[in-house]
Amino acid sequence: MPTLERPGPNAHPNTHPIPTKEPAMLNPPTRSGPLVGLKVLEIGHYIAAPFCTRILADLGAEVIKIEPPGGDPFRGWGAAIDGNSVWFSIHGRNKLSVVLDLKRQRDIALQLAARADVLVENLRAGQLERLGLGPEVLHAANPRLVIARISGYGQDGPYRDRPAFGAIGEAMGGLRHLTGYPTGSTDLPPPRCGISISDDLAGLYAAIGLLSALWQRDASPVARAQGPDAGPGTGRGRIIDVNLVDSVFSLLEGMLPEYAMDGRVRQPVGAAIPTAAPTNTYRCAGGRFLCIAGNSDLIFARLMTAIGRPELAKDPAYATNGDRCARRDELDAVIGNWTATLPAQQAEALLEAADVPCSRLYDIADCAADPHFRARASVQSIDDPLIGPTLHPGPAIRLDGDAPGSVVAWTGPAAGAHTDYVLNTLLRQEGKPR
Repeated sequence: MPTLERPGPNAHPNTHPIPTKEPAMLNPPTRSGPLVGLKVLEIGHYIAAPFCTRILADLGAEVIKIEPPGGDPFRGWGAAIDGNSVWFSIHGRNKLSVVLDLKRQRDIALQLAARADVLVENLRAGQLERLGLGPEVLHAANPRLVIARISGYGQDGPYRDRPAFGAIGEAMGGLRHLTGYPTGSTDLPPPRCGISISDDLAGLYAAIGLLSALWQRDASPVARAQGPDAGPGTGRGRIIDVNLVDSVFSLLEGMLPEYAMDGRVRQPVGAAIPTAAPTNTYRCAGGRFLCIAGNSDLIFARLMTAIGRPELAKDPAYATNGDRCARRDELDAVIGNWTATLPAQQAEALLEAADVPCSRLYDIADCAADPHFRARASVQSIDDPLIGPTLHPGPAIRLDGDAPGSVVAWTGPAAGAHTDYVLNTLLRQEGKPR
C-alpha cells in the first residue's frame, strides 16, 4: 500500500458539497507536449467531454473548462477530502477552470470561443442551441472553430432527444449483453464493465475526430481553401458528432457481418474468448484468479509443457485453434486443475518463465505497487493542494523527448480557480477585454 499522508477525519466516502474557495492560482505553469499552442474550450460535465479534454490537456493543449456556478456536478461524485473530489484531481488536471452562468454570460463564452481552436461539449443534444451557442452562432464568431459534440445518441435520428448515461451506451451498444456468463449458468444480470467505458470511448473518438478536423483545416494538402494564394487546409472548422451508443457499437468486432451471414448472435461466454482457446481466467489456490492466454499453436505447446501435460500439445485433437475451441471445456478443466494447486503469484511466475502470456487479476492496490507501472511513471506520486499527497495515472500516449513524469502540470483546481486569470488577464492580453 502506498505511503500517503492525508487528512482522515474529514474524508467523505461518497457524495459531498462542492467547494467554492478559490486558491491563488493566477498564472498556470508553462506547458510542454505536442499540442502546446492548441486552444481548447470545454463546455462539458460529468465524464465524456472532460475525458476528451483531459487527453488534450495532458498532451499540452490549453484547456479552459467552463463550469456552472457551483462547479461541474461531477465534483460531487465519489470519495472526497475536505469536500474536494479525489477523482476530479485527475479529471480536471492541466485545465483552467472558469465559472460562468451561460444563460446570463453567453457573450463571455463567445469571446472564449472566438479565440479557441476547438470547442468540446457533451450537453444533451440541442442544449447548446437553446443557450444561444449553436454551431451557426459559434462559427459566426470564429469560422475556424472545430466543434466536437458528444451526446447519448447523436445529433440526429429518432432517439436524439432521449436522455442517456454511460450505462445506456453499454446496453444499447451491445456490450452489456456480452459481459455476462453463458445462458442458464446464473440468474444475475450481466454486469457493467466496472468503469464508464461508454463515456471514455466517446471521449477518445471525439479527440480523434477533432484532431482529424484540425489537420483538414490547417495542413491537409488535398483539402485547400479557395483562392490563388491559398495554402494547405480548408481554413474552416467542422462539426464532429460522437455519441455513446455508436462508440460502444463500433467495438463489436465481427458480430455484425456474422449476423448478416446467417443470423447468428454472439452470446456471453464469461471469461473465455469464443474465437480462441485456451484463453480464460482460472482460480488459483488462495482464491485469486489468473488470466492465461494460450492463443497460438506455439504458446499452447509451451503452456502444456509448463503445466506438466506436454502430450496434449502433440495430440491431433488439439492441433489447431479451431480444434481447441471445440474442446474448450476439456482444456479449461486441465488448466484449472493445475492452477488450483498453486497460489496465483507462483503460477504466474512459472508461466512467465515459459513465455506464456498471463497475469493475475490486478486490483488498484496491485497497480499502484507494481514495479512496471512505477518504472514507466504510469503511477505517479503527486501533491495536490486541495487533497494533499495522492496518486495519478501517467500518460497512456508517450512521445519521445517528453518525460512522462512531466504530464501533470497541475491537479484539478477548485471551481473557478482561474476565472480572474482567464477573463481579466488572458482575454485582456489578447485584446478581448471582458
